[in-house]
Amino acid sequence: MDIVHRPERSRFEILLDGHLSVCAYRRQGDVLLMTHTEVPPELQGRGIAARLVQAALDWARAEGLRVRPLCSYVAVYMRRHPETQDLLER
Repeated sequence: MDIVHRPERSRFEILLDGHLSVCAYRRQGDVLLMTHTEVPPELQGRGIAARLVQAALDWARAEGLRVRPLCSYVAVYMRRHPETQDLLER
């Protein structure tokens, strides 16, 4: 399961079994607005959303960005993973 970062589309993607899963964002200066995470019903329950969000957060950390989780899934993910709390926009 390969995660592809598509900065020209402002998202991270996984294409699996012909279905596209995405974690979309918008960048505003040094803040990454994480706007939407979507996994098709056929692929749900495989941890794909978590992998996409973690990839986006890893990229944000490497870029020195702060994160504003506008997507409810991202907000829950970050609450459940305290090691990501330092990325939150203050």
